[in-house]
Amino acid sequence: MAIESAPGRPRVVQWTTGNVGRESLRAVLAHPELQLVGCFAWSPEKAGRDAGELCGQDPTGVLATDDVEALLALRPDCVVYNPMWIDVEELTRILEAGIDVVTTAGFVTGHSLGAERRNRILAACEQGGSSIFGSGINPGFVDLLAVVAAGGCDRVDKITVIEEADISGYDSPETELPAGFGRPIDDPELPGMTAKATEVFIDAVQLLGDALGVTFDEIVCEPEYAATTEDVDLGSWRIEAGRVAGIATSWHGRVDGRSVVELRTVWRKGQTLQPDWPIDTGHRVVVDGRPRISLRLDITPPPDFRGTTMSDFMRLPMILTAMPAVNAIPQVIAAKPGIVTYADLLPLPRGLVALA
Repeated sequence: MAIESAPGRPRVVQWTTGNVGRESLRAVLAHPELQLVGCFAWSPEKAGRDAGELCGQDPTGVLATDDVEALLALRPDCVVYNPMWIDVEELTRILEAGIDVVTTAGFVTGHSLGAERRNRILAACEQGGSSIFGSGINPGFVDLLAVVAAGGCDRVDKITVIEEADISGYDSPETELPAGFGRPIDDPELPGMTAKATEVFIDAVQLLGDALGVTFDEIVCEPEYAATTEDVDLGSWRIEAGRVAGIATSWHGRVDGRSVVELRTVWRKGQTLQPDWPIDTGHRVVVDGRPRISLRLDITPPPDFRGTTMSDFMRLPMILTAMPAVNAIPQVIAAKPGIVTYADLLPLPRGLVALA
């Protein structure tokens, strides 16, 4: 435990209130075992506003602030850290102060950060006696299902996690352009761009390898591309005909040349792709082994859902991204210092992969 918990409920600071952060903040406020004591405002216009107002809830009396030192001085038990990507300087300050972290940012095991930055986080955990748990993005909840599914086998040959989606309604050029969308289909820099933009999947591959008790010889990215035959209007930006509007990415964890873990995403924009990839929208987990187990995750609205706009429906995957981190807070507070993953929180299917 990072610091002695306040009597009663763990004291929590919410860090950012973007798409996922708002869902996280709502969940913390509604959670009967958690107490919100602070809220970090990333943008100046949110500073000084009530945390409840920032997530569409009743006033809480907790005002958002961009004063990091003031938030650290609150000595919370845990920070719920919800930026899109982590800031290592920011995280190390929190962890060195003895405050545990749960995060939905691009962090699971930290391997995608490289050894130097990952070691800085580990050193901060050691100094502060703190822990960090990354539930993953896109959503990382599916990786949890893969670990659970593999636990039903007495032999595991391979785990495959697949996401397929038409993301035409997702208008986020700041994250999609770096992956290669909109580039010329024959651009030689495409594979490197896609690997860099999706390198957080290295963490997810490492997580599943750890759950299986396997050390990979290599983790590699194998991308494929499809071009649009017509211009695609995406709202704030466009993809011109002949440029990339479909990206399929497979990250493989290999042992002796064999893929033991594969994380595959297939993303398309519009209905004019060449080649025309069929999309089976949703997430699937396949465990090849004995027995072979297949799971399908579909995200649908509850019966009382009253949403009518795309932003209403987009709340659903944001909730699915936020909740594993929020729900893990008590276990992370109780965990030993360091990087905590699903592999530390679950019974594991270790030792079931037959290696030559």
